[in-house]
Amino acid sequence: MGLPELAAVVDRVRANVESVIEGKPEAVRIALTVLLAEGHLLLEDVPGVGKTMLAKALARSVDCTVRRIQFTPDLLPSDVTGTNIYDQQRHDFEFRPGAIFAQIVVGDEINRASPKTQSALLESMEERQVTIDGTSYELPSPFMVVATQNPVEMEGTYPLPEAQRDRFMARISIGYPSPEAEFAMLDVHGGANPLDDLQPVAHAADILKLVELVRTVHIADPVRRYAVDLVGATRTSPELRLGASPRATLHLVRAARAAAALDGRDYVTPDDIQRLAVPVLAHRLMPTAETQLGRRSAEQIVTDLVARLPLPRPQGGPAGRRG
Repeated sequence: MGLPELAAVVDRVRANVESVIEGKPEAVRIALTVLLAEGHLLLEDVPGVGKTMLAKALARSVDCTVRRIQFTPDLLPSDVTGTNIYDQQRHDFEFRPGAIFAQIVVGDEINRASPKTQSALLESMEERQVTIDGTSYELPSPFMVVATQNPVEMEGTYPLPEAQRDRFMARISIGYPSPEAEFAMLDVHGGANPLDDLQPVAHAADILKLVELVRTVHIADPVRRYAVDLVGATRTSPELRLGASPRATLHLVRAARAAAALDGRDYVTPDDIQRLAVPVLAHRLMPTAETQLGRRSAEQIVTDLVARLPLPRPQGGPAGRRG
């Protein structure tokens, strides 16, 4: 499978998702980017703007196993990971897999569960396995967690710990639709749920092939250095008390490879890094108290860092291209 075949598969999935998500092409694009980059996606916004709809539409567009977890304060870690049940007939313990054992896991309102339950996702999201009573169980491939959360100032929410946020490759907000998109939504969603008629347009095997293809996208040393310098700038910024981790650098490069492939290129450019800097880095950062008092968001800080950091010079052609 080459880039033309990748584009054909992605176009089908994109059109399928956009048939139920009106007027949000950039959100859909980043969701597909994260899928092909083997990452996890966090959708954060106020209730009712289509976070869960986007997650479900992406999951139903790919013919693979899908599980949905409704995170609530009484949800237990074993409900997510699974547990050992004693079988009285066999006089032995039998492992019962939890909801995390699926290729695409939709975690709805993840920050309404307790921190103890949220931590049940840490191992699975990083190592793609679950360990119960000393035994590790591998998760299926591809594996992606698409989680939604409400803003932390809303009632009944628990802030995600730093380690949990750091495992999400990107965080995006859906935002309110334009008046035209909202008007069109009344026709599409007014009579029936459009998800009921949504059919898969790609197979899990196709996604695995696309993931392998994305891994081969070239990224030149100057572009790699640019990504490292951009992440490093968050660690020295006086406006931040916690910068981005080395995991963030890896996620930024992987996402840039996927974005380049979506554009039909076999090489990464600095533009790919710049375009993904905010969704990949901002949710990992912790502004200082003074920055918060000045109402400066992490997104604004990343945008300013991107604007200040000099671009790498192209070597023998477009920046990041072979030859």
